[in-house]
Formats: sequence, structure tokens, C-alpha cells
Amino acid sequence: MSDILEELCALRARDAEEGAKAEPVDALLARPEAHAPRPGFAAALRRPAGAPPRVIAELKKASPSKGLIRADFRPAELAAALTAGGAAALSVLVEPHRFLGSSDNLALARSRSPLPLLWKDFVVGEWQIAKAAACGASAVLLIVAALPDADLRSLLGFARDLGLDALVETHDASEIDRALDAGARIVGVNSRDLRTFRTDPGATYGLLARIPADCVRVAESGVRTNAEIRLAAAAGADAALVGETLMRAADPATALEELLA
Repeated sequence: MSDILEELCALRARDAEEGAKAEPVDALLARPEAHAPRPGFAAALRRPAGAPPRVIAELKKASPSKGLIRADFRPAELAAALTAGGAAALSVLVEPHRFLGSSDNLALARSRSPLPLLWKDFVVGEWQIAKAAACGASAVLLIVAALPDADLRSLLGFARDLGLDALVETHDASEIDRALDAGARIVGVNSRDLRTFRTDPGATYGLLARIPADCVRVAESGVRTNAEIRLAAAAGADAALVGETLMRAADPATALEELLA
């Protein structure tokens, strides 16, 4: 199978190059929205001892592995429903090629929800982070497998300089170590291998314990039930990122309430 992660990063690097021609980083950062107050992503996720797990509810129309997930995809309505259903934060896919996302979807979600928004993308450079800030995101996703150590550290610093949090995604023990060495404070363990898009949720629980307790720990992918969310919490997760289960539900708000019951 082809390396999907490499393909998506190459596509997003090309998109960023084209985007920078139309609106360079300096122009994005000149927008008032780039410096407007925004809700804190890390603060929304941190789970005190004994508290129920938090959920990052993901707005996702399609994926490379599953194709079209939600044909009736209305970001503004979904954001409002998931907020009412108890989400702590929202993740919005902006990658257009294989996930059918866009920055417009994040703006629509922002219009209907006060929750912190995660710019869910395959970030390869500063332009995408500046775009996220200019669109009102509270956080960006940085994928360890997609970035050399120097780039990961640099992009983390750039995001922080703009007032954004960064969810740093890992898939194994060595990537967790790289994330921590780079200074990550929100570390996700994704049970989906982004090179093949195969999922192994059981692998997540053992890896979460490797992340220090003073970091925010996030279980990503493969969480479908209340029992699985509580397993992740018992393993040390502050929050779980849930997408497909909610996007396939006829009533996403009710589905989220059941996950959190």
C-alpha cells in the first residue's frame, strides 16, 4: 500500500506554497482574527483526578480509508450539536484532498460554537499555522511521523508565539520520546497508522503511560463506545478524540451524550 502520510504531506506542502503566493504569512498575521482572544485547548482537555474523560469531537466528512463518511455534512450545525452534546473541544478537518475539508469549515464551526477548535491538518510549515491563527483556531495538529525533529521543535515554537496550543501526535514509544524532547505539552497517541491507515486501539493504552502526568494526554482514533473512552481514561488519557462514530450517527449530539454517559 502506498504511503498515505507522505502523499498528504506533499499535497499540503504544495497547497501551502500556492496559498502563500495569494496571502503570505505576514498578511495572515495582519488579520485581526490572528490575535483575537481564543479559548484554551489544553485547559479544556485537562482532566482532574476522578473527573470523567473529555471528548474532542471531530468534524470529518471523509477519510482515505473509509471514503465518504457523512454525506449531509453541515459544519455549523454539527458544531452546535456537538457542543450541546458535551464536547470539550472540536477538531475540524481542513485537508481538502482526501478528507474533503477546508478552512471554511473551521470558520463555520467557530460561528456556532464557543469551544476551542483544533486545526486538523497535515502541517508541514509555518504558513498553515498562520492560517490556523487567522481563522480562529485554538490549536494545531503536529504529526511527529511527518516532521524532522528540528522542524517539529520550530513549528511548536511558532505556534506558541502565536498563542496557539499544539496537539503533537505520536504512534509509538520512539515518537513519544521525540515529542517530549521537542517540548510538546499536549501529546496524542493515535492508534491509526497514518502510513497504512490500519487501526490498533489496544496499542494506545500502554503507550499513554509513557507520557508524563504533567502533559495533557489524548487517545486518538478507534474510540467508539463509552467503555472504550473509560478504558482510555483508566490508562491515563485526559481526553479522547472521536470522529467517525459521531459523524456516522443520525443524531451526533445524542451519540456523544451516550459516549459520555
